[in-house]
Amino acid sequence: MSKRQEIRLRRQRERTRNRILVIVLVAAGALLIAFAFIRPMILNTQATASATQIPVISITPRAINTTVNGVHLGDPNAPVKVDVYGDFRCSACKDYSVNYEPQIILTYVEAGKVYYTFHSFIVIDGNTSSDASYRSANAAMCAAEQGHFWDYHDTLYANQVTEDASYFTDVRLVRMAQNLNLDMTSFNQCYQAKRYASNIQNDISQAQSLNLSYTPSILVNGTLLHIQSFNQVATAIDTALAGK
Repeated sequence: MSKRQEIRLRRQRERTRNRILVIVLVAAGALLIAFAFIRPMILNTQATASATQIPVISITPRAINTTVNGVHLGDPNAPVKVDVYGDFRCSACKDYSVNYEPQIILTYVEAGKVYYTFHSFIVIDGNTSSDASYRSANAAMCAAEQGHFWDYHDTLYANQVTEDASYFTDVRLVRMAQNLNLDMTSFNQCYQAKRYASNIQNDISQAQSLNLSYTPSILVNGTLLHIQSFNQVATAIDTALAGK
């Protein structure tokens, strides 16, 4: 073989190696791009499967020694009104519900000093592709129809392991109602018909008209608080009572 033929053959091999290298790099890039799109779907599927396998937590309904009227607690003629705008998927709302709300009810609502109202303010759905916040609010209102809004409210927060939508699937929401011994025929009819859609939308519209932007938003006689402790809430209520 002549020197010229050797050079030509070497150049052909180099071109072949370069083409193979380009093909490998393109294929690797395509796989990385595909994985970037598929990975969130895999993680979401795993999270959904995980939540489905977690048993629904049952609660012992708390004793509320005051008038219960759907989403309202206490005397409607009480001098102070406390309005809570919450999302059942909101972790900060769960913290408020567990650590502050029972003290407010015990100290002020049951004493006839505060009229307490919960409003559904759907915010997390707007940041995700799910409607789980709405569905949980819908379910809570159907429980309210049977006089068990607050029991269902507490059940939702007890089952809020994370803000992931998979913890509030239709199946789990129905199981929560079953655990409270609700009339399931009535509950299912209400839930499937979204009977309280207008009520939920009215709450959302009220929150928007008040320029609320986060949950939980707590208003004492219409004044928005930035909750950091129970004492902060108590001070706001005491101040409102003093100026009644």
